[in-house]
Amino acid sequence: MNKMRFVLIAVAFSLTALLYIDRIAISVAKESITSHFSLTDTEFGWVLSIFALGYALFQAPAGAMADKWGPRVMLTLFVLVWSIFTGLTGMAWGFASLLIFRFLFGLAEAGAFPTFARAIFSWLPAGERGLAQGINLSGSRLGAAFALPFVAWLVTSAGWRESFYILSCVGIVWAIGWYFWFRNDPAEHASISPQELKVITAGRESNALSAGGSAGQDMSFRSRNMWLLMGQYFSSNFTLFFAMTWLYPYLHKTYSMSPVITGVLAGAPLVAGAIGNWAGGGVVDLLYRRGHGLNSRKLPAIFGFSVAAVGMFGCMMSTSPYVAVAWLCLAVFGSDISVPAAWAYCIDAGGKSSGQVSGKMNMAGNLGSFVTSLAFPYLVAYFHSTHPFFLVAIAVDLIAILFWFKINTGRREARLSALTR
Repeated sequence: MNKMRFVLIAVAFSLTALLYIDRIAISVAKESITSHFSLTDTEFGWVLSIFALGYALFQAPAGAMADKWGPRVMLTLFVLVWSIFTGLTGMAWGFASLLIFRFLFGLAEAGAFPTFARAIFSWLPAGERGLAQGINLSGSRLGAAFALPFVAWLVTSAGWRESFYILSCVGIVWAIGWYFWFRNDPAEHASISPQELKVITAGRESNALSAGGSAGQDMSFRSRNMWLLMGQYFSSNFTLFFAMTWLYPYLHKTYSMSPVITGVLAGAPLVAGAIGNWAGGGVVDLLYRRGHGLNSRKLPAIFGFSVAAVGMFGCMMSTSPYVAVAWLCLAVFGSDISVPAAWAYCIDAGGKSSGQVSGKMNMAGNLGSFVTSLAFPYLVAYFHSTHPFFLVAIAVDLIAILFWFKINTGRREARLSALTR
């Protein structure tokens, strides 16, 4: 991977880290916010889930906007808007205002991953997309892991409202930097050499047929592959979002740990997720370069969800917080092994419409986040136990394995579509 492509991946890493620092800050500030506004756990669950709903609903439109107007302008706009609503979260005056600001914050953050998927299609050849997405997505896990103790310290030191103001300013600076550095077409970037440009253009869609069916295959809502891809990503986010939202307040309330220690412990599964992204992305590219085509996407995902199911079962059976977190680390590690494979498939199959395809998949994934945010507090309140939640999570992982077995190259769907025309 040459110099400027490496820089793009580093920039992507910083974006996803910022994305999840801003997103997870509200979970760390839970006690301050619920105490200030006298909110119950189920009401706070709605504050968390309303973000996921807004985030899910705007995925496909955001991807279409990125495909039409390009990642340079659209990502600048998305980051600016979500940074504004990060700051407005600190200005909330009650439950209703929190719901409105977090919903709109979710709408703006929805553009990040589909837009960057479109940038990766333009800047990276097919054989480098798995590891690139793994590094990119690991920024979200490491950013969230860092945010847990850092934001806990920030809330304690500066106050919960001021914490959101500070994070808002950081995002605005990032957006300005992106606009002046990035170009939609790598040929327009002054720092890309002719040799690197040749590698990018030659590998942009070459051999995409063997990996994802064909660049630009039918990935509309009529496509079975699209629905299978969306279903497996729902499963992935179901596990991850629990670790990002409810693990910190659950550990802090149940075991009366200090905020910073709780943040370190709750951040461990997210670090494991980052490692899973690196490992999954590396294996995806290795298998692809060895000629395994579609299986370079399928096999890591199937293995990852199998590991995730085992980890969630171990977490359910644990009585020690440290042992439970260790098992959850395994679960998130496994779940995140599948993530680079899914995003690589989106870019392979979507081609120049990869923003829309990845947006649809991420929409379904964040409906999983929406369900998780509500399922945990409601199931615990109804059954007085966390076991039902973990049983649901295990079942969701097993269903994802079945979905990946059924994903194909899209050739059969293309033939059937041709016969019906």
